[in-house]
Amino acid sequence: MDASIDLNGGQLAGRNLRGANLSRADLSGANLFDAKLAGADLSGAILIRANLSRAELEDANLSGANLNGADLSGAGLAVADLSGAGLAVANLSGANLSGANLWGTNLLGANLEGATLPEGIGKIDAWPAGVWPETLWPEGYGPIR
Repeated sequence: MDASIDLNGGQLAGRNLRGANLSRADLSGANLFDAKLAGADLSGAILIRANLSRAELEDANLSGANLNGADLSGAGLAVADLSGAGLAVANLSGANLSGANLWGTNLLGANLEGATLPEGIGKIDAWPAGVWPETLWPEGYGPIR
């Protein structure tokens, strides 16, 4: 996508954007509630404070995307590539993250209550230092041994 295209604050709720190329697009504050984004390329996209609740994001490429403060509650993110994405203070409650690539993702302060997490990740009291050091987990979450 042409990086000059600005969808900031766009009303895209329920839209079928499966397989769309939205790489590097500015979707800050956009309403993507219940949008169909399976297989879409959102790499490097800016989705700060975007509403992605209940969005279908299965197999979407969100690598390097800025999703800080985004609402992804109930979103389907199974097999999504979230490597290097910013998800600080994002709402991921009830989201399906099973099979998602979270390598190097910033999840500090994210709400993961009720989320389906990848195998080997869960809510814990403490986890050993040095495990997945590139990924920043919210307090109480991380790899389980």
